[in-house]
Parts: sequence; C-alpha cells; structure tokens
Amino acid sequence: MTPTEHHSALNPEIEPIQLKSSGLTFNGFACGEGPVVLCLHGFPDNAGSFRLQLPTLAKAGYRAIAPTMRGYEPSAQPTDNDYSLEAMAGDVVGWIDYLGEEKVHLIGHDWGAAISYVACNLAPQRFHSLTTIAVPGGRMDIGMQEVPEQRRKSWYMLFFQLRVIADMAVEYNDWALVKRLWRDWSPGYVMPAEEWNSLRQTFSAPGVKKAMLAYYRQNASFSIMLGGKKAGINADRGAIPVRTLAITGEDDGCIDTRLYDHVLLEEDFPKGVKVERIKNAGHFAHQEKPDEINNLILGWLGQA
Repeated sequence: MTPTEHHSALNPEIEPIQLKSSGLTFNGFACGEGPVVLCLHGFPDNAGSFRLQLPTLAKAGYRAIAPTMRGYEPSAQPTDNDYSLEAMAGDVVGWIDYLGEEKVHLIGHDWGAAISYVACNLAPQRFHSLTTIAVPGGRMDIGMQEVPEQRRKSWYMLFFQLRVIADMAVEYNDWALVKRLWRDWSPGYVMPAEEWNSLRQTFSAPGVKKAMLAYYRQNASFSIMLGGKKAGINADRGAIPVRTLAITGEDDGCIDTRLYDHVLLEEDFPKGVKVERIKNAGHFAHQEKPDEINNLILGWLGQA
C-alpha cells in the first residue's frame, strides 16, 4: 500500500489527487469542496503530515489539498535536480494553474513553510492568506545573531552537507537518524506506528533520499549557520505582501521559538504578520496539537 492509499484508507473523507506542474506529477490528498487551501509538508515528512487538518478544513467549507512535495516521489523528481526554493515555489503556482484557480490559501510546514514564503513573494496575487508552521522565514541572519543557540539546533543542516557520510547515515539502521530528529524536534510526541511506516516507505522510494538532502545542499548554506549577509529564506527577495500567520511550538527542538521575536519584521510583511505560540508543542505542532492549530488556521482563513 502506497502512502497515498494508506491515508485514504484510514479516513474515507480523504481522497487521492494528482497535480501536475513544471513537467512533473505530484500525488497527494484532497478533502472537501470550496475555496482551495494548499498544504505543503516539510522534512522529514510526507503529504500525510496534514491528515489531521484536511477533514476539519473540509467541514468548514474548504477544498483542502496536500500534495507530495518535489522530490518526495519518483514522478516528482526533476531531471535537472533543481531543488531551489524558487523552483519549488514555481511548482506551487503551477498547481494553482492546474486546478484552474485564481487565488488560494496557503499553509506550509518546515520546508513547506520556506517554499510558501517564496511563493508569496514571487506571486502574491495568487494567495488569499499564508499560514506557516515551525519556520519563521524573514531575516534569519539577524535571528542567528540574536539567538546563537539556533546554530547548535541546526547541526543537522551542516551534517547534511557531507555528501558521502550523510548519504549513508540518514538511512542507516532503518532511518534511525530520522527517528532521532522527530524525537528531538518534538519532545514527548509519540508518532503512531502506521505513520512511521508511511514515512519509511516514502523515504525508501527511488531517488527520495537524494532529493531530501538536496533541499539542504541547495538552500541551507553555511552562511545561514553563521549569520551571513545572504542568509535567510527571504534574503534578496523582498517583502511578502500576503497576510501571514506564523505558528511556532514553544518546545520546538529544531527552530528556536525565540527567533520569531527577531526575524519577522513588519516592514517585510506589509499586509500584516501575526505570531501564535503553542504551549507543550514542538516542531510538528499541527500533529501534536491538531485541535488548537486547526482553530487558529480556520480563524485566519476566515479573516481573508
């Protein structure tokens, strides 16, 4: 059973969907009818990351769609190995075109958040609202200087630059390193066994490990760790003129929640930015505290 079949079987409200963009094919999940809400997953994860959001969004009158991101399945792996944020933001705009929509709501977690910021910067006219989870974007160069602890938390980004060692280590002992990241990033959260099986199947598909590491090798340079001039998701890209809700788990072991006090400058978000902190939640807050996160999301979408 594929990850798509797995989540559709667990919840009959969730249906498989296929999107096309950039000459690639992206499988994923959809639920409900109404204004479209695109939900972008991150690392180390798959489209099932939003399994606890899709039905709630559907019941509220939205068409919620969670695509598999570029590289996370063979049909979505580009021949030129381009995993730049700009290319993946282009995927998002292409999905909107493929769906025949003029504008959509956008939700992103982890790398999905990073891609969402760039998409809203490059094509703001295509988005009603933006909600990000676990990644603040903005002036990460300032954040690294103000919260030096983040450099320690970002050790894995540097490790992933080691092409031979990291390639071997990431899947060693049944993806034990990935399991460790989940434990460290969301302390106290116990992932359901069936979800781990789904993730392991995703990561083990041809080309996926290479693609996951390419996200870091092409977009997370050493300068980000050191607070370099060009560090940060929005460096050299300008403002994000889309209403933005930024959600952070207070116990996030990956992205220090204190960064949100320094990197989200009002001048970068002319339509407004609001930060919501979730107590007793880590990096995967939308899976740890789904009811609280869903209420925040619905409230934000309703204001658009």
